[in-house]
Amino acid sequence: MDSERPTAEAIAWRHGKILAVGGRREVLEAAGADAIVETFAASVIIPGLVDAHGHLASLGRSLSTTSLLGVTSEEDAIARVTAAPASAYQGEWLLGRGWDQNDWAGTRYPGKGSLDALHPKTPVFLSRIDGHAAWVNSEALRRAGITAATKDPPGGRILRDEKGEPTGVLIDNAIDAVAAKIPAPTDEEVRLRLKVALETCARLGLTQVHDAGMDLRTFRQLQQWDMIRALPLRLYVMADGQGDEAEQFLGLGTFSGRHLEMKAVKLLIDGALGSRGAALNTPYSDEPSQQGLLLLTPEAFEERARDFSERGFQVAVHAIGDRANSVVLEGLAKLDPKLRHRVEHAQVLSEGDVEKFAKHGLIASFQPTHATSDMPWATARLGPERTRFAYAWKSVLDTGAHVAFGSDFPVEDPNPLLGLYAARTRQDAKGAPNGGWMPEQVLSGDEALAGFTKGAAYAAFAEARRGQLKVGFDADFVVLPIDPVADAPTALLDAKVQVTVVDGVDVYRAP
Repeated sequence: MDSERPTAEAIAWRHGKILAVGGRREVLEAAGADAIVETFAASVIIPGLVDAHGHLASLGRSLSTTSLLGVTSEEDAIARVTAAPASAYQGEWLLGRGWDQNDWAGTRYPGKGSLDALHPKTPVFLSRIDGHAAWVNSEALRRAGITAATKDPPGGRILRDEKGEPTGVLIDNAIDAVAAKIPAPTDEEVRLRLKVALETCARLGLTQVHDAGMDLRTFRQLQQWDMIRALPLRLYVMADGQGDEAEQFLGLGTFSGRHLEMKAVKLLIDGALGSRGAALNTPYSDEPSQQGLLLLTPEAFEERARDFSERGFQVAVHAIGDRANSVVLEGLAKLDPKLRHRVEHAQVLSEGDVEKFAKHGLIASFQPTHATSDMPWATARLGPERTRFAYAWKSVLDTGAHVAFGSDFPVEDPNPLLGLYAARTRQDAKGAPNGGWMPEQVLSGDEALAGFTKGAAYAAFAEARRGQLKVGFDADFVVLPIDPVADAPTALLDAKVQVTVVDGVDVYRAP
């Protein structure tokens, strides 16, 4: 990733910093006679991979509770809930996540009836794959006080049957009333879930994660680990700027530790495309009665963004629909550009908004696997004209804008090699569609890798220290059995990381 030396034979490091990069002989000379030498005969070393948008606590929870990833029907989901492990319970509540009705025949939302038959007295809360909808049973609705008489909250929807009764599916801000009744995890549960999440990220070659919206309790736990040098990865944290702790984060200000930083704040302006909560300029093509939801008014968003920006926070905003992106781009353009404000997802853009990232010095934080997950149904939601600038990585990149890549785990698989594959092909694992979905947005191998390295480093103000294998930079890198730039993209699908190194120390080594 160093334009002056794109490839080399060897690398040496000392005390966590890169000492030499180049030919084997020159690197050995620089390292000295007492150097420990390790040779990989058929491997490629790349800069440490960074996920610029993930959720550690949610990943840990999803690895501990009932996984509904890949279920193909409501009946399939119920079978998973029936076999839920003991770790899926938080207090009395049975938790799960990962369902996606778009993958089911008929694509209809599930209902509370099937959950009630299984658990008439135990409250059940099952989060949709994107976190912007929840499927709950009658007991959960009862505890939250949600009835036919309950009005939709601002920025939320309670789905109802023909009699007006809640069906058991809640969209965006309507989730809050039920979520508030779930008891908080214990300290031990928090620690175990974070540990599992960090170990998973290290195994997959991630040397840093940008956590997109963290609560104060989780942040304090990570601070403790960072102080005793127990964090295996670097973490760039976005404070949750919309929850109950927003004012506390505002008062605390930014933070920099050894491997832990909190220099950004996360805001949400709309919902998700899959649950039709993304705010669009015109109604959904496949449901003309819906236009999505703004979770904050433009005025409230600008006020909150300004408050955090004035405290030195980089403002990172979840924006999916074209209306939401327009509101966010307009609002962020009014803030201090030196803070490199970010649009997270930037999923559906108006044609006139594509150039605004570069114009206003804003970062587009994309998740390539969102495109390959959504492509079977996205055009139906948006119509062909709106789809032209959906998941438009290449169009934005070609304007000269800074682009960072992530996965939005656990919404998507945290494996960054799958993100590289999606960016280079815009195809699913079986190679469909032929030539890629909207192939004009396909990226080269170098462009794709830059999004997970140089681009992500820039998004965290670290471009002078990380993102390239260069003398003086941090010794963060990954050893792979393939070349992620030059080899066929399909090689990325099954490749396994051999070694993950952070600060010159192995944080993962394959058996």
